[in-house]
Amino acid sequence: MLLEGAIGDAYGAGFEFVYRLIIRRRNKLKRYKRHPFYRTICGHYTDDTQMALALAELIVEGLELTRLNIANKFVEVFKRDVRQGYAFRFFGLLKEVNSGQELLDKIKSKSEHNGSAMRAYPIGVLSTEKAVLEKATMQAAITHDTDWGIRSAQAVALIAHFFMYEKGRKAQLIQYLADWQHLQWASNWQGEVPMKGKETVEAVLSLVTQGESMSKMLIDAVNLGGDTDTVASLVMALGSVCSEIEQDLPKWMFVQLENGPFGYSYIEQLDQKLLAQLPRATRG
Repeated sequence: MLLEGAIGDAYGAGFEFVYRLIIRRRNKLKRYKRHPFYRTICGHYTDDTQMALALAELIVEGLELTRLNIANKFVEVFKRDVRQGYAFRFFGLLKEVNSGQELLDKIKSKSEHNGSAMRAYPIGVLSTEKAVLEKATMQAAITHDTDWGIRSAQAVALIAHFFMYEKGRKAQLIQYLADWQHLQWASNWQGEVPMKGKETVEAVLSLVTQGESMSKMLIDAVNLGGDTDTVASLVMALGSVCSEIEQDLPKWMFVQLENGPFGYSYIEQLDQKLLAQLPRATRG
């Protein structure tokens, strides 16, 4: 799940808010593409994956998911491996602070952007919907303490939980979310995806509920345009734990993903440890 999320992130990063004509011409799933403006991130994941890794590490390490522990981990993973993709002000704040408490003290968290949702899927491994909702809300409120900032993070974590715990068929996913969130999500998204939590979740839901293979879903996610790295990362992470979706990503996407200290090998090992948290009967 984490590895596929990183692959979607790295591939989508080459197309983020690029002209649609360029996307259609280059989005052939042949190699990682260089973004016209952020040329150093080719084949590298962004903040989306880095923050998801932070939550996954907390879960694997057995640390309680408290506000302070989450904030400390956000600062830790950023400091050890500074990379592009963060919002300008948040990037500056992470460079400035030296602890989670400093982050909590200084951050302005009234955003409805999709940052809280993009990282939430590892929380789906928790054993109950109650725990998933509680911890998704907690981590979201650190940076996105708004209605849609929280609801979008809850939705992503619940989707991951639904698939990992085999709660039903894809066709039942929208009703499952409605039952737990008392909210009816749309799943017929078309057009460019803005950096907003609500719209991002609806785009992801549209792709996951209608998709049949990972490779086709990745192409379709990027073809939407807009915040392509976040949409592609979420669709790949969530699709990877859905038994109804063909796992057909080309091998080059794994081989050519960055493999530094926190690259492919590290993510693969963390992924295995995270999924080992699931009851044995539900493991793929």
